[in-house]
Amino acid sequence: MMFVGMYQNVLIASGQGAPAWMIGGHAHLGVLSILAIVMGFTVDALALSGTLRSAVTGLYVVGQWGLPLSVWLAEGLGLGVLHMTAFLWGLCLIVAMLLMAYHTATSSSGGSRGPTTGAPADD
Repeated sequence: MMFVGMYQNVLIASGQGAPAWMIGGHAHLGVLSILAIVMGFTVDALALSGTLRSAVTGLYVVGQWGLPLSVWLAEGLGLGVLHMTAFLWGLCLIVAMLLMAYHTATSSSGGSRGPTTGAPADD
């Protein structure tokens, strides 16, 4: 996303302006990438495993990349039919979040969640 942001800066600095679809795609993928880091920590902290872990991570990654790429390809390459797929990618993100919420609400609070020991500090 840094390269896209730098390219947008070049466009703006040269007086051309960045197209709205490029700005929107950049914002979506930037925010979703930050949220992916948080999701990664949360998946580990909640000790998701097996099919549930695969479903959450798979749906999230597909949605994270599919949503902005469908906008960029639809507008940037003139493939307008891809706009319809944005709903599918958004649904993937929503289902991943709902699975996380369901697991959080139904898991027992007494179990171990993630590593219980820390790395020794450098003194």
